[in-house]
Amino acid sequence: MSGPNQPSGTRICDRCEALARCSEEPEALTRVFLSAEQRKADELTRAWMREAGMSARQDQIGNVVGRYEGAARHAPCLMLGSHLDTVRNAGKYDGMLGVVAAIECVSVLHGRGARFPFAIEVVGFADEEGVRFGAALIGSRAVAGTFDLGLLESRDAQGVSMREALVRYGLDPACVGNAARRKGDVLAYAELHIEQGPVLEAEGLPVGVVTAINGASRYTVDIDGLAGHAGTVPMKLRQDALAAAAECALAIESRCSREPDLVGTVGRIEAAPGATNVIPGFARFTIDVRAPHDEQRRAAAADIESTIASICCRRNVKVRVRQTHEGRTAVCAAWLQDQIGQAIAAQGLPVRRLPSGAGHDGMAMIDLVDIGMLFVRCAGGISHNPLEAISPGDAELAARVFLRFIENFRPAPGRR
Repeated sequence: MSGPNQPSGTRICDRCEALARCSEEPEALTRVFLSAEQRKADELTRAWMREAGMSARQDQIGNVVGRYEGAARHAPCLMLGSHLDTVRNAGKYDGMLGVVAAIECVSVLHGRGARFPFAIEVVGFADEEGVRFGAALIGSRAVAGTFDLGLLESRDAQGVSMREALVRYGLDPACVGNAARRKGDVLAYAELHIEQGPVLEAEGLPVGVVTAINGASRYTVDIDGLAGHAGTVPMKLRQDALAAAAECALAIESRCSREPDLVGTVGRIEAAPGATNVIPGFARFTIDVRAPHDEQRRAAAADIESTIASICCRRNVKVRVRQTHEGRTAVCAAWLQDQIGQAIAAQGLPVRRLPSGAGHDGMAMIDLVDIGMLFVRCAGGISHNPLEAISPGDAELAARVFLRFIENFRPAPGRR
């Protein structure tokens, strides 16, 4: 049970509910970068940070930053957090849980009067999902010092540039670089996050240690066949672009089913001319391949490209494969995995290690500092969906684990 000196799962979930009400849609949760809804969520978050004993501010890209000083002022920090933006029609815990739970842990420490040789900073990143401007990890890339200034000219669906949106929000685009942190000021980055998958629930485990955030290779594939009359062209003489795409999709499924932790997805497929009585002369589909090891992912992607070429040659259709994204695996530091695992074991729980198939801010933060992650099970493994759910009991247990990790945190050798 929670008490004055322990995290409260009920309070964590209530605060996630409060953030969910900061939405541009009354019946669905949508909160994008530099929106009025983000401003409301930021104001709530800063108020909770101050209540927890932190100073609170907004940095030059719009991240919310709370700082709990160490025993000595200006000490380097252990950075915690996640993101406060959402996808469209989102769930209530993706990102938000990590920010709220970290604040809850600091609140408990403040109530105890605890101070450490390091400071604690909690960051609510402004844009991880990339919904508004099509570029993900904006807030964390700014903190890591890898923000691409060219993104300031990107435009949203209404034609508003990121530069213009920052000005309207009260931020100075010329100062975005000031959000970057120096390596010596941050000891590590750790994030508590829902799993967004079914593994922990299937194994009856409330939490797990993340080993890596999977890298991803994405492609768009165009297939040119020959449109023809659905009633007059014999099956053996067809150049059916959609049938070729369908065979490619099944081949991708087959290849990625052979190895543990490797996944491949055809997420979108379209065909033209799109008439009931016309053989499709054109098809386009997307591929997303992910794995916890870059070599594994790249080998699978190469096999898939070769298989697609073979299928299309046999079916007498032309194919063009264009890579649209290449993201390397972000490996969680072994020393942080061990410390998070020790915090789990101290609660009398098995230490389950598993990769993250979804992307997280740690993929950007790893360019600044070592990263670690604690996963919390979610109902049915459902995420990016209004059905996303966790129990207050799991929220409390995860916060207890995270609190123990913070209390016993030891910087990596050479960083003390």
